[in-house]
Amino acid sequence: MAGFFSGSFKHEAPEPLEGPVVATVTGGTVVWFVLFLAQLPFYGWFDDHGHTWWLWTCLAGGGLGLIGIWYVRRRDAALKRAAAAAAAPEDAAGTPAAE
Repeated sequence: MAGFFSGSFKHEAPEPLEGPVVATVTGGTVVWFVLFLAQLPFYGWFDDHGHTWWLWTCLAGGGLGLIGIWYVRRRDAALKRAAAAAAAPEDAAGTPAAE
């Protein structure tokens, strides 16, 4: 069992999953905010039973989701810029390469 914890089993990391990342993060963020808003009318019950952290967890999830949306949109834009740059190679002077 010592080999398991010593790191002797090495393998390559899997490729990252690609897909509709912006839509997925946006959808998850919307779900967190909807859950927060759905629980808000029951604040008194949550407070009486010591469960107000449920509301704040949903609000924090929505807030972190907004940061996530910003992040994945910038990442998506950078990937598109890199793909466009690779599709239209330029020489060092900045003019399109002759084919």
